[in-house]
Amino acid sequence: MTDRLMLLDTASLYFRAFYGVPDKVTAPDGSPINAARGLLDIVAKLVTLYEPTQVIACWDDDWRPQWRVDLIPSYKGHRVVEVVADAPDVEEVPDPLEAQIPLIRQTLAALDIPIIGVATHEADDVIGTLATASALPVDIVTGDRDLFQLVDDASDVRVIYTARGMSNLEIVTDATVVAKYGVLPSQYADFATMRGDASDGLPGVAGVGEKTAATLLQTHADLDGIRAAAAAGEGMSAGVRAKILAASDYLDVAPTVVAVATGLDISAPGTPLHPLDDVARDAADSLAAKWNLTSSMNRAIAAIEKVTGSA
Repeated sequence: MTDRLMLLDTASLYFRAFYGVPDKVTAPDGSPINAARGLLDIVAKLVTLYEPTQVIACWDDDWRPQWRVDLIPSYKGHRVVEVVADAPDVEEVPDPLEAQIPLIRQTLAALDIPIIGVATHEADDVIGTLATASALPVDIVTGDRDLFQLVDDASDVRVIYTARGMSNLEIVTDATVVAKYGVLPSQYADFATMRGDASDGLPGVAGVGEKTAATLLQTHADLDGIRAAAAAGEGMSAGVRAKILAASDYLDVAPTVVAVATGLDISAPGTPLHPLDDVARDAADSLAAKWNLTSSMNRAIAAIEKVTGSA
């Protein structure tokens, strides 16, 4: 079996688990566990289907970094429920999910899946750094299109896209991005900058949608080329030129916000998936029994044992 690194956009997955598993699923004391159970089942399915030899849970140590907000104040602003001085703002997260996050971390630790986050950065940035530095083929598991900018057939980096549900996973390669959007993955960040994204509070270039953005990139290669052509009055209609020029202030800063960081001071820990020893298995079993997670924990452990040849 070929070694392969799987990077989990963990928050994307536990939100999906929370909304995908009924909230009537609880621990013996009545505490909500649907997200924790669902995430264990997601891990089991991913390991079974794609057979990674390493899995890393990438974490949002800061879901709305101030340096991005300083550039575009509306960035994820609609998700803020409390502004916190000198610390990450509080994100709008359902209380029953918020309560499960410590348990989610415990279940990942019980499987010896490393959790990596970086101060003042999002999980996307952790993923970007680990994916671009990896000597192994990489699967990025996410429901976030922003990470399409990391897809790279030449480096064997692909996205396993979860937006249509865990029963309808999509493998995103160079050809997928081109077919869907008319741009290369290397152009996707510029494409997203122009298109904008209401879910992230990014306004985009007013009047420029996906089709126009793709056409401009096909003609001018990148955003710098588009802006230079607009300044020179070449290679686009007068109307589009006016829209690009009117968005100059936004286009000065948005690429930095949209681009996934790839140069953080981190490296993959090199911990391969492995069967649990007796002590670790007892600890995992005890944690699962306490929280009514036994069946899901067993499925995750069995999947790991199978892929490591230790079933």
